[in-house]
Amino acid sequence: MRLRSVVLMLVAMGAALAAAWGPSGAALAFAGKATGLPPAGTIKHVVWIVDENHSYDKIIGVSKDAYLNSLATTYGSANNDWAITHPSVPNYLGLTSGLPLASLPVSDCTKCTQSGPDLFTQGESWRLYEESMPSVCDRTATADGLYQPKHNPVLYYTDVPSSSCIANDQPYSTLASDLSHHSLPGFSFIAPNMNDDMHTGTNLEGQAWLQAQLPALLNSTEFTSGSMVIFLMWDEGTPTGEVFGTDCTNSTVDNCHVPLLVMSHWTHAVNYGGKIDHYSVLKATEDLLGVPELGKAASAPSLTAAFGL
Repeated sequence: MRLRSVVLMLVAMGAALAAAWGPSGAALAFAGKATGLPPAGTIKHVVWIVDENHSYDKIIGVSKDAYLNSLATTYGSANNDWAITHPSVPNYLGLTSGLPLASLPVSDCTKCTQSGPDLFTQGESWRLYEESMPSVCDRTATADGLYQPKHNPVLYYTDVPSSSCIANDQPYSTLASDLSHHSLPGFSFIAPNMNDDMHTGTNLEGQAWLQAQLPALLNSTEFTSGSMVIFLMWDEGTPTGEVFGTDCTNSTVDNCHVPLLVMSHWTHAVNYGGKIDHYSVLKATEDLLGVPELGKAASAPSLTAAFGL
């Protein structure tokens, strides 16, 4: 009888584990105080933080990146996420418009333009917080190279009225005021400067910036109440051997494979292995904010349920 009880217990444990793991072997179970999906309409603020030029295996599992890995294990991480292409500009524009690779620039052009529609003209409130940008909607790189307009996607879209840009394309320092006044928009795009986004600076410098800056978001009323989700992503992989115009969504090359961390009150210890890409992040953002899925976001794999959103 005792043996039969042990067998039954093991069978039950096996069933529970099978339910908690996806077909790819990635854990989908939620642990911690918050479980299940939030009620519809709970999440009202989607925040993107976009870092630069680091492949998945240059961040995840790297001992010196302890803070980033602690975020990944505390909240959520996607281990099969892919950029759109190389270099930065087409990734930033694809992320915010859903446009296919063939319709995106193939270089880091600063004078080129892009027609909409895009996240900035879908009717949801938005704001960009650009670190080291001297003035609103600045189209010129700073002399020290810290601010680069190529990391400011709203500047490219011809369908965004100049008045909207002036009101919503702000220096990063504006974020602190918006948080303290509880006036964060529906969609927030945070671009650290070239040192703090790991493009020019090191992993440790970028990680130190996040460790200093993220607590303001994670401790905010919006985050702790469950109305905010944060996507921390890298625009493209480590540029070793990169070829501009590569279709990274159909690639298995390391420099196309990027980290994605998902942080919310509803996301706990999730390691998701389903294949996704930047368009999946756009899809999740639009779904959570209740606006139509643009372009390739409509057919992109969904990641909301996997991360408890």
